[in-house]
Amino acid sequence: MFESLLITVDLTGQEFLILTVIVIVAGIVRGFSGFALSAMIMATAIIILPPIALIPMLWWLELSASLLMLKGGWADADRGTAIGLVIGSTAGWPIGLWLTLSLPVETSKLLALGVIIILAISQLSKLKLTFLATKSGLYGTGIVAGIVSGIAHVGGMVVALYVLASDSPARQMRGSLVLFLFLGSLTSMITLLIFGVMDFSGISRGLVFALPTLLGVYLGQKLFTPGLEKYYRSFCLTLLCVLALVSMLRTLATS
Repeated sequence: MFESLLITVDLTGQEFLILTVIVIVAGIVRGFSGFALSAMIMATAIIILPPIALIPMLWWLELSASLLMLKGGWADADRGTAIGLVIGSTAGWPIGLWLTLSLPVETSKLLALGVIIILAISQLSKLKLTFLATKSGLYGTGIVAGIVSGIAHVGGMVVALYVLASDSPARQMRGSLVLFLFLGSLTSMITLLIFGVMDFSGISRGLVFALPTLLGVYLGQKLFTPGLEKYYRSFCLTLLCVLALVSMLRTLATS
């Protein structure tokens, strides 16, 4: 039975076990921080699968996590902002996917990891781009979020910079990210299908790894402690930078 499962997801036994651990850990991070599921997986699993193979799998994992967290996210989120970001993201997705498909695999890996590191450092430094807190900034952020989603599926990290610029409360930021990721997943599916990226392997991996991902998200929610909320982001972002940097160095060493 396990052999049949491995054939379905087109992975070796070792790759399957490593990916299972990765998605559980990433799910835990998503559960208590509200973001970084895709970024954590992309930063580590990229040594097993290229970005173009991870993106369709991540679509299913993000959707699963968003459904589990949607109730709280809907209550806390700024819905108008989330919808505006999704509109912009829908326009940006095709650009990012086209870029990923056009580049050699090793280059696309380095680009995806570079995007993750830059965004993580920007948030760690609390980079506050005040011009984002405008109507044009809202849609512009959405477009950029769509582009980086097509490259590394990390649009939520771009949206986090927008929310930081708008001085939104931490809980509202977390809720807006959850709602954006849920609504954005519905529109991005169309783009993935048009580009032919959402193939059988992507669907099967997404469905198979959704369960361990949800287990991680559930554990992360249970671990969430309001009193420690201010430490979660810096811890997650620092860990993300380290993981992405290690993967980048490994990619450079093997290319």
